[in-house]
Amino acid sequence: MHKNLAAAFAAACFLTLPFYGAPAVASEPLKVGFVYVAPVTDAGWIRQHDDGRKAVEAALGDKVKTTFVENVAEGADAERVIRDLAQTGHKLIFTPSFGYMEPTLKVAKDFPDVRFESITGYKTAPNVAAANARYYEGRYLAGIVAGRMTKTHVAGYVAGFPIPEVLQGINAFTLGMRSVNPKAQVRVVWLNAWFDPPKERDAAMTLMNQDADVMAFHTGSNAVMVAAQERGKMAVAYHSDMRKSGPDAQIAAVTHQWGDYYTRRTRAVLDGTWKPGTVWGGVKQGMIRVGDFGSRVPASVQKEALARQKDIAAGKLLPFAGPIADNEGKAVIARGQSLSDEQILGMNYLVSGVQGKIAK
Repeated sequence: MHKNLAAAFAAACFLTLPFYGAPAVASEPLKVGFVYVAPVTDAGWIRQHDDGRKAVEAALGDKVKTTFVENVAEGADAERVIRDLAQTGHKLIFTPSFGYMEPTLKVAKDFPDVRFESITGYKTAPNVAAANARYYEGRYLAGIVAGRMTKTHVAGYVAGFPIPEVLQGINAFTLGMRSVNPKAQVRVVWLNAWFDPPKERDAAMTLMNQDADVMAFHTGSNAVMVAAQERGKMAVAYHSDMRKSGPDAQIAAVTHQWGDYYTRRTRAVLDGTWKPGTVWGGVKQGMIRVGDFGSRVPASVQKEALARQKDIAAGKLLPFAGPIADNEGKAVIARGQSLSDEQILGMNYLVSGVQGKIAK
C-alpha cells in the first residue's frame, strides 16, 4: 500500500510547487485515472483516495472525466493497468501505493505527454510527481487520546509492513500516549500485509487478549475497529472515520484528506501549470486531521487533542522532539533537539514504550 523508504524523498518535501506544462485540450474533458491497491470499501485507505477522486469531479465538473481501477496488485498487474489507462487517453494518472512507484516510472517513460502522480512514492521524473502525508502527526495526537482513555495502560497496534512510514506511526503514537501517561506500553503485531481483514481481526483479538484495551492499526480495512466493537474495547480509526463500524469503540480517527491535493494537481494539468516535484504535507496543510471523537471521550480530552493539533500546525509541537530513546535503551536524540525530515523518513527503530521488535 503506502510504503515510503527514503531519505531521498526528504530533500524536496514542500507542499507549494510551481507548475508548468502544456494545457489540456479545452474542447474535451481531461481524462483522469486512479489505480487502487484494494477494493473500494466504506472506510480505509482506498476510501479516502476515492473520496479525493470524487472531490475532483465536484470541483471541476465537466472539465474532467475520472476513471478508477480497484484491487490491482503491486508489480506486473499494476504496470498493465497503468499502461492501459495511458493508452486509452488518460492524461493524468494517480497511483496511490508505494509498490506502484516503479511501474509508474516505467510506463511514464513510454508516455511523455501523460502526467503521473506517485502517491507515497519518492522518485520523480519529468512527467512524474511524488506526494505523501505526514501520517505520524495524526498518530501522535491519537496517542494523546489513547493515553487519556486507557485503563490498562496497554495499547495494541496491528501493523502492515516494517517500513519507515509504519515505524513513524507506531513511534509517534507511543510518544503521544506517554506524553500524558508515562506508564503506557504499546504491543505490536506484524502482518506483512496491507489488506487482509481475517488476519487483521486475528491480530486484534490476540492483542486484546494481552490486556490491550485500546487498539490502533496501520492496515487497509476496518477489521480492527469491528473487533474492538465486538469486545467492548476502544480503537483509533485510521484513514477514515469508522464510527459506522465501531460506534462505541471509536475514540478518535486519524483521517487522510486527499481532495484538495488531487484537485489542485488536476487543475494544474488543465491550465498548463503542472510540474513534477515532491510533497510531504501534514496537519498544517490540511492533509492529516484528527477528530471524529467517540461519545465516550470526555470534552476535556477532545479539547486537549484539538489544542495539540493546532500546536502542530503552528510548528509549536514536534512529535519527534527529544529526549527519545529506542526500546533497547539507545539514545536516539537529545533533549532540546528534534529529528530532521531525513531522519524521520529513514526511521528504522522502535521507541521506548513499544514492546516488540521490527519484523524481518
